[in-house]
Amino acid sequence: MGIHKELTDRTRAVLPSWLALYYDEPIAIDRGEGRTVWDLEGNEYLDFFGGILTTMTAHALPEVTAAINEQAAKVLHTSTLYLNQPMVELAETVAQMSGIPDAKVFFTPSGTEANDAAMLLATSYRKSNQVLALRNSYHGRSFTAIALTSHRAWSPTGYSALNVQYVQGPYKIRSPFKDFDDDAFIDAAVDDLHQVIDMMTSGDVACMIAEPIQGVGGFATPPDGFFKRFKDVLDEYGILFVSDEVQTGWGRTGEHMWGYQAHGITPDILTFAKGIGNGLSIGGVVASAEIMDCIGANSISTFGGNPLVSAGALANLKYLIENDLQGNSLKQGSRLYESLLPVSDETPWILEIRGKGLMLGIETVEPGTMEPDGARAGRLLEETRKRGLLIGKGGLYGNVLRIAPPMTVTEQEIDTAVGIIAESVSVID
Repeated sequence: MGIHKELTDRTRAVLPSWLALYYDEPIAIDRGEGRTVWDLEGNEYLDFFGGILTTMTAHALPEVTAAINEQAAKVLHTSTLYLNQPMVELAETVAQMSGIPDAKVFFTPSGTEANDAAMLLATSYRKSNQVLALRNSYHGRSFTAIALTSHRAWSPTGYSALNVQYVQGPYKIRSPFKDFDDDAFIDAAVDDLHQVIDMMTSGDVACMIAEPIQGVGGFATPPDGFFKRFKDVLDEYGILFVSDEVQTGWGRTGEHMWGYQAHGITPDILTFAKGIGNGLSIGGVVASAEIMDCIGANSISTFGGNPLVSAGALANLKYLIENDLQGNSLKQGSRLYESLLPVSDETPWILEIRGKGLMLGIETVEPGTMEPDGARAGRLLEETRKRGLLIGKGGLYGNVLRIAPPMTVTEQEIDTAVGIIAESVSVID
């Protein structure tokens, strides 16, 4: 019995059956360097998923590991009951980068908890438990975040303390408006938003939460300006706009530091996680002082922003800024998209390639139809792994391959990945 088979059996014996694992024969990542990882059996892979868009800069980035080691030698944890210099420095950096005026920051251990905190702020500030979310959305796995998730595969319960209504999101090709041009599609989505507010709420809605590009939803990408039109409507009612930047933040889309900036707006609340820690458990929420300070009860965050993760995140952000990884995301993401476009055009079971920067999705269908083909997506996931490339999978029907390498990826690595994807596509009927 191989190491991975034995570990798979042990995993299934003691961890929940609903804990998803990739691949017919799951693998364990033993170590990484740059954009390359090795499994426990010594196999080498080019990592183009980064632990679900979490390894943002690189595996074992010296600047980050040095900061972690230095802090670990001093103190790992103190809690927010004590002053925390690394956390304050990180909050100052995040507040300045957020684009939100008079910003304050609250740190959490994950994106799920960041979205929970955003809902606490919005519902407290507006004194309403009514919330709008988008169809095809995903915002985390907690009891609160599941209520915001319009994605059956990730929604195990319909119970919630929130009253959530779902409006048309950016996933045009599987909407009633799939044949509309972008302007007409935005008009239709805005009409739907108006109708949902007027017909399905009492009007005093707390907020709308939205991913600028839907992650688990298969990198569904709206036309630029989509959320500007939404926010115009929300502002009429005093409804707050929450931008879930857990996957789109920190320059991954290439064109901007934040996904919301493609729409010419500033959110009232912003959430983040994943990439800022480069693998460390950190998330957070940003809001104006007026909104952030609306909570009337005491609160703490036991692990959020602890000295270790704050030190690592600071070093990670410093490296990202000094090395213009946003610019590299734009350059390499464009190269990746343009190189994969001919593969898509020549393959009848690939519906489209979409996304921005280093955040691209490939949707698979039955040839000549719109019928989702999760089986071919699964085969492509397996074939790329066999050839030494790790990518992700998502979409409502499990039929979208997700490609999101660390933002330091090189031209040579892009070309290698494209070659592997093209070869893998060619062996699938």
